[in-house]
Amino acid sequence: MEVLNLHQLQTTAQLADQQNQALFAQVANDLTHKGYSIQPFALPLDLSNRLLAQVLSMSPQSFIEAGIGRSTEHMRNDFVRRDEICWITGNSEAGAQWLDWTSQLQSYLNQHLFLGLFSFESHFAHYSAGSFYKRHLDAFKGEANRVLSLVAYLNSDWQIDDGGELVLYQNEQDLQGLKVVPALGTLAIFLSEEFPHEVLPAQRDRYSIAGWYRINSSSADRVDPPR
Repeated sequence: MEVLNLHQLQTTAQLADQQNQALFAQVANDLTHKGYSIQPFALPLDLSNRLLAQVLSMSPQSFIEAGIGRSTEHMRNDFVRRDEICWITGNSEAGAQWLDWTSQLQSYLNQHLFLGLFSFESHFAHYSAGSFYKRHLDAFKGEANRVLSLVAYLNSDWQIDDGGELVLYQNEQDLQGLKVVPALGTLAIFLSEEFPHEVLPAQRDRYSIAGWYRINSSSADRVDPPR
């Protein structure tokens, strides 16, 4: 078995950092000019595989039925969405690595785009065959909660006939949209208030991570912590 020496490890780490920086720069440029960025197979392969291994090893009891709304307004609605989710806390090695990577992206975007991103939340999402999430927005204008949406796909050997695409619409009037194949390592990043989107039914189990960067909207009489 080959053993990497210290120099090789440092070189590997430097290469990974350079690749991340190049990716982050492309995302920042896309967000500036288009408001969204689609990056096929861009999540580091090692991280993609670790996350896929984790989600496949999780018991069905780890997931809860997804709903719409928050807190007292949260409710299950099978007409709107039929996925199930599990929040990522960072307690696992893969989860911690994911949160570290998203933190690096957050720092880069704050430094270069001055977005003021304050916190990040994310969950695994499982869509069984036939499940969907109808057209919706991740945030509504003026609510100052979710600013930037991030989706990472965890499906190996995904074929076009498997369906399950994310459809990203330019605006409320757009009826065609941009389809994103949910292949392993593909990233979709977009302004939460600007782009309606939906998840089309898939022909087999479909896994992803959905995450949101938020700004700090705390005030003197109300604390707005990460959720």
